[in-house]
Amino acid sequence: MRLVGPSGEQVGIVPLAKALELAQEYDLDLVEVAANARPPVCKLMDYGKFKYESAMKAREARKNQAHTVIKEMKLRPKIDPHDYDTKKGHVVRFLKQGDKVKITIMFRGREQSRPELGFRLLQRLASDVEDLGFIESNPKQDGRNMIMVLGPHKKKTEAMAEAREAQAARKADAKANPGRSQNSAEGEELDEAPAEAPAEAPAEA
Repeated sequence: MRLVGPSGEQVGIVPLAKALELAQEYDLDLVEVAANARPPVCKLMDYGKFKYESAMKAREARKNQAHTVIKEMKLRPKIDPHDYDTKKGHVVRFLKQGDKVKITIMFRGREQSRPELGFRLLQRLASDVEDLGFIESNPKQDGRNMIMVLGPHKKKTEAMAEAREAQAARKADAKANPGRSQNSAEGEELDEAPAEAPAEAPAEA
């Protein structure tokens, strides 16, 4: 077999008995790493440590893995301005998180004869969030609905990294300034405390 040392150095081609002897000498395990090679390749290593490190790497890879998520937001053609702002806020949040957003305009009754209302609403929404996302799928009619898909400018991995950095910064700030919020609250209480009324001047005789 071809033997690789604990530091990755090439020991050379040695018989099995010699490899086992070296493994015992180094207090390590003899692990076959390339069974199909000719001759087979084995390495001297701490197999328990190797398995642990491999598991940690796999866990970290899963943690940083970005899954494409499509959120959905439904609107009516004649949506109230306040409701529009609320829905737009959700779209902004989704795009900041690196998610795609499927916008659905739902037509009812006579609204179905006015598809231009839905088209203009979708165009308005796309314009309002153009700094965060772009139109990935143009508006199209689908039965009683009109659908548009917005894609984020940021990749999911970038959004996740920024979120972790922001969370770490908040924790560091809270740890460095534990009394900031308390002092701020006390200051507000002092500001709100009513001033004492000035003493009345004595009346003239």
